Amino acid sequence: MDLKSLSVLVVDDNSNMRTILGTILKSFGIRDIHQADDGLQALRIINEREVDIIFTDLMMQPVDGLAFIRWIRTSTASPCVYVPIIMITGHATKRSLDDARMAGVTEFLAKPVTSRGVLHRLNEVINNPRVFVRVGEYFGPCRRRRIDHEFLGEERRGAANPDDAEGQFDPDDVY
Repeated sequence: MDLKSLSVLVVDDNSNMRTILGTILKSFGIRDIHQADDGLQALRIINEREVDIIFTDLMMQPVDGLAFIRWIRTSTASPCVYVPIIMITGHATKRSLDDARMAGVTEFLAKPVTSRGVLHRLNEVINNPRVFVRVGEYFGPCRRRRIDHEFLGEERRGAANPDDAEGQFDPDDVY
C-alpha cells in the first residue's frame, strides 16, 4: 500500500502524542502531515488545505474531538464532510465509543497507539471505506461494521446489541 500521496491531519493537545503519530505516519511513507493542538486550530487547517485522513484525540480544550467531528460532518461550511476520521483516545470506554460513533467517526483507536494499530486503521479507511448515511440527525459513515448484502432474514433492529454486553471493553474487537 503506497501512502506517499496522502495528506494527514493529526489533532491532539499533547505534543508528544502528535510527535509519536507523526513519526509512525512518516515510517509508512506519508510526508504531508499537518498538526493541530485542538479542534479550533484543526478547523483552520482544513479550511486552508485539503486533507485525506484525520486522526483526532477525544479530550481537548477549547474544542474537543467530538465537537470537531460534529462540525466536519454537519456544518454547511465544512470542506470535507466525507473525510475519514480516526478517533484516538486514552478514554476507551463504551460511552466514548458510542459518543464518537454518533458524532460520525470512521474508526476508533485506543491509546497507547502502536504502529500496527495505526496501519490497521489506515488500511480500513482506505481499502474498506464505509458508505455515508443520513438517519435522523446523524450524518456520517455507516455505523455497521459489516453489511451482508445476501442476508435474507429479518433485520436485528431492536434486538439485543452485542456491544451492550457486560465485561471487558476492547475497542479493537468492536471498531
